[in-house]
Amino acid sequence: MSFEALPDGWRVWNEEPGGRTILVFRPDVFDGDRFPPECLPTIYLTNGSRRRRPGAGQYATDEWHVVCFTEPEIEVVAETYDERSTAVDAALDVAERFADGDVAYRDAYHVPREEYFERLDELTGREPLERGGT
Repeated sequence: MSFEALPDGWRVWNEEPGGRTILVFRPDVFDGDRFPPECLPTIYLTNGSRRRRPGAGQYATDEWHVVCFTEPEIEVVAETYDERSTAVDAALDVAERFADGDVAYRDAYHVPREEYFERLDELTGREPLERGGT
C-alpha cells in the first residue's frame, strides 16, 4: 500500500513498511511560530494496542487503528479495521475528509481554542464557525 495519493496539505511523516504510518497536515503552518507543533493535525495508522497505559502501543494487536488527532489526547476520528489495506484506505479517506473541512474537530474540545479553530477553518476551506462534518 502506498500513500502517494494523499490530499493536498497532507504528508507522510513516518512509514514503517507493512506497519505503523504517521501522516501530518500542513507541517509548514504548525511549526512553533504561530501554533505549537503539538497542534499539528496527525493521523496514526497502527496495529498497536489502544490501551491507555504507558507502553501499551508497542504491543501489536490483530486490529488496525486509524486515529486522527488535532493535538495530543484530542482524537477527532478513531476507527478500527481488521486488515491493514482497509485501514490504509480509511486513513486516506480521513485525510481527504479533514482537508475538505468534513471533520468536526470542534466537537472534540471541551474548552474552545478559537484562534486554532479559525486557522484550521482557513486551511480546510471551511466557513468560520461552521459546525457540520463527522
